[in-house]
Amino acid sequence: MLWIRLGYPHASLSFLGSRQASTSSSKAWLARQMRDPYVKAAASSPYRARSAFKLLQLQEKYRLFTPGSRVLDCGASPGGWSQVAAQAVGKSSGGRVLAVDLLPMQPIPGVDFIQGDLAALEVQQKLINLLGHSSSTAVADAKPSIHVVLSDMAPSMTGNKQVDHARSMHLCELALAWAETFLLPGGHFVCKYFMGSEDLELRNRLRSLFQKVSIHKPAASRKDSSEYYLVAQVRKGSG
Repeated sequence: MLWIRLGYPHASLSFLGSRQASTSSSKAWLARQMRDPYVKAAASSPYRARSAFKLLQLQEKYRLFTPGSRVLDCGASPGGWSQVAAQAVGKSSGGRVLAVDLLPMQPIPGVDFIQGDLAALEVQQKLINLLGHSSSTAVADAKPSIHVVLSDMAPSMTGNKQVDHARSMHLCELALAWAETFLLPGGHFVCKYFMGSEDLELRNRLRSLFQKVSIHKPAASRKDSSEYYLVAQVRKGSG
């Protein structure tokens, strides 16, 4: 398929933790962090972020990874999901994790990291090179070779539910474009989104591409958050 350059405004989109809060909201955030059992669990675990526990719970329920799988982690920094994926696929079993983010990320064993814009052609080219294609191979000519595509990306929150939902849908579409290009038949796709009016359209699109589509909110997701995960399993197609 031809790759579509989606693009997104860097000024309005960022990953969690990028917004500055007022003093009062900072105090509320700190109090919530101190009460959060997953924050405490992350502090005493090898994982870099509490978000790792969300993927651990998704893996327990849906069995996304198997030893030897190749995984693409979209919006990977600081690396909690990449850590979980790398442990599950096992480098010694031939497993591999490719991670991409605008932000820097400290090295993780078994993870190849590309810092850059997910929509940038140069990032796409670096990815297909890591997948073993020559530097002259066009993205449109690259053969699918990924078993699982993950996206825990989130936009910078505005407080306007409609705007936040639309931005999260845009990030899901961006990750799905990668999945449509690189995901093998039988592969799986997971993306975070915030509920809203555009959910059904995305779910219907996923149902046309995958055999099973589920909506899940892991226990590690905060109860007051509108975040959910779309889990699309077994990409349709031959091969």
